[in-house]
Amino acid sequence: MRKIVWLFFVLSVLLALVGCGNKSQEDVVNALDSKVEDMKGYKTEAKMTIQTGDEPQVYDVEIWHQKPDNYRVNLRNTERDQSQMILRNDEGVFVLTPALNKSYRFQSDWPNNSSQPYLYESIVNDIMQDTEATFEAKDQFYVFETKTNYQNHKMLPRQEITINKKDLSPSVVKVMDPDYKPLITIEFGKMEFNPSFDEDAFDTKKNMTAARLDDLSIVSSTDLSFPVYYPSDQLVGVTQQEEVTVETENGKRIIMTYGGEKSYTLIQEQAFDVPAMSAATIMNGDIVSLGDFTIGALTNNSLTWTYNGVDFMLASEDLTQDEMIMIASSVKNQSIK
Repeated sequence: MRKIVWLFFVLSVLLALVGCGNKSQEDVVNALDSKVEDMKGYKTEAKMTIQTGDEPQVYDVEIWHQKPDNYRVNLRNTERDQSQMILRNDEGVFVLTPALNKSYRFQSDWPNNSSQPYLYESIVNDIMQDTEATFEAKDQFYVFETKTNYQNHKMLPRQEITINKKDLSPSVVKVMDPDYKPLITIEFGKMEFNPSFDEDAFDTKKNMTAARLDDLSIVSSTDLSFPVYYPSDQLVGVTQQEEVTVETENGKRIIMTYGGEKSYTLIQEQAFDVPAMSAATIMNGDIVSLGDFTIGALTNNSLTWTYNGVDFMLASEDLTQDEMIMIASSVKNQSIK
C-alpha cells in the first residue's frame, strides 16, 4: 500500500513539473500582461543594429520608464559620437539634439501611437493585440512572431520577439521586412524592474545639460559648409526637376523639386547650435523613426528632421505618409553627390 501511495505521489510531482515546464501561449501572454500591470517602471540598456543601408548602423540605447507616463530613451551612435534623446514628462513629449542644443516639443501621443520595439510595455502590447501571433517555447526563452503597428507598416510588417523565461524580460526583438529579413535588431541587456529614480530624472533641462557634456559632436555655428544629400529611393515615374541654391543670412539653402507621377519638394540647410536658454521648438505632427533613429516630425503633408548637422524638410500634396518616410529615410543613406 505504501508503495502505491509513493508511486502516486511521484507521479503527481512529475505531472506538476511537466505542466510548469510547458506553459501555453495564453498562460505566457497573461503572465506578461500581469508583469506590465504590476511593475512601477524599469531601466535597461540595449544594442540596436539598423540594416537599411549599405553598412549596418549600431546604436547604444538606454531606456528608462517610470509609470505612468515618464520616459527617457537615449540613443547614441558609437561610431559618430552623436546622440538623440526622447523624453516624455508632465510637460509633454520632447526630442533633444544635444549637438545643436535643440529641443523639440511634439504634440504627440508617443509612445502609444505605434509600435516601439525598445519599450517593454509596447512589445507586450503588440503580443497581446495580435490574435494570430505565433508562439514557441524553448529551453530558456519564449519566442513570439507578431504584426507591427508602424506608420510605415508595409515596410516593416512583422517582428520576432524573444522573452526570457526566468523573469519575462525582453531578450531580442527583430523587426522584419515583407521578405522576413531583419532590418532592426534590438539586443537587450539585463532589465531592472521597479528601480528608483531621482526626482528630476526626466527633467528636460537637466537631461539636455548632461547630454551636451557627454556629446563630442557639438556643431560649430561658424561652419557654413555642408554636404548636399539626395534620396537614393525614388518612386516609379518620379524624377528630379530642379535644384536651386538660395543664399540666406545663415548660409545656403538647397531647394530640390521632384515631379512626374507625383511631386514633392526637398529643402536642406545648415543646422546651428542655438543659445543655451532657448525654449523648445513646438513641432506639429507625430514622431517617426527614419531608419537609423534619426527622429522626424510627420504631418499629412510634410516631414522634417535633422541629420549630420543639416535640417531637412520634405513637403508634398501628393505623397502618402509611407512614401514620405521611405524617401526621407533614403536621403541620409545616399552618397554625397
